[in-house]
Amino acid sequence: RIMRPDDANIAGNVHGGTILKMIEEAGAIISTRHCNSQAGEPCVAALARVERTDFLSPMCIGEVANVSAEITYTSRHSVEVQVNVMSENILTGAKKVTNKATLWYVPLSLKNVNKVVEVPPIQYARKEQEDEGKKRYEEQKLDRLETKQRNGDVILPVINPEPHTVGYSQSSLIHLVGPSDCTLLGFVHGGVTMKLMDEVAGIVAARHCKTNIVTASVDAINFHEKIKKGCVITVSGRMTFTSNKSMEIEVFVDADPFVDEPRERYRAVSAFFTYVSLSKEGKPLPVPQLLTETEDEKRRFEEGKGRYLQTKAKRQAQMQQQA
Repeated sequence: RIMRPDDANIAGNVHGGTILKMIEEAGAIISTRHCNSQAGEPCVAALARVERTDFLSPMCIGEVANVSAEITYTSRHSVEVQVNVMSENILTGAKKVTNKATLWYVPLSLKNVNKVVEVPPIQYARKEQEDEGKKRYEEQKLDRLETKQRNGDVILPVINPEPHTVGYSQSSLIHLVGPSDCTLLGFVHGGVTMKLMDEVAGIVAARHCKTNIVTASVDAINFHEKIKKGCVITVSGRMTFTSNKSMEIEVFVDADPFVDEPRERYRAVSAFFTYVSLSKEGKPLPVPQLLTETEDEKRRFEEGKGRYLQTKAKRQAQMQQQA
């Protein structure tokens, strides 16, 4: 579809959250189609995880976004989908790849939303493709478990915070989940949640550096539990790490099911977003150093630094292979 002004941020580029939402919609369509391709219990695919996603090139208003999806692996109860996003300038015909993402879905029964149905297998061109897919499946399963175990943190307000501290830029958004946010099963679309997460992360980044910002990448987004229609969700973000040119923001979503449900508040989604600061001309700017004050903030900064160095090393290795 063509990108409209309401898809843009103040710099004139398409919101990262808008692109994430389109990616999730494509993944949900192809996964749901596949899981209903054989006779069996009708189901809807629900997003469980998004692997690291890099924003390779900005998309602008007036360009056409082309989103394509392909199923690359199936386990008994999950589907791996590879999604590619390409932007097209319809005036010049120029095309460029803006995003590549890998998503994992699980099919939930239409009759019983707590039941995960079996996934029809796909045919692989080579045995190696199945083996590689199984390896990716085991890795993401382990990472989701580890992430869920460390999800006890909460963001508390800070009185009169100093500039460039964690407390100064931290932000939260409260949203009542309505019917338009939900799937046929009455649970929130993964793309809706990711769009809200990107908005909060963008606010944190803009508060920290006081400039235009754009989404550079999103680390793995883990969907730990479903969010039901009628829940109030709190999307919270805080700065965890800064390098000379980028900012890492931790974002998590807590759900409060206060309508017809006695359940306590719970952590539903978590992820790390990376942003870069831009001048009015769209050129990268230095990022102010994050000032850490507590032991927890210093620990999170070191963990963020480790993720940053690991990603940098992977990119250098990929460039060497391409060369």
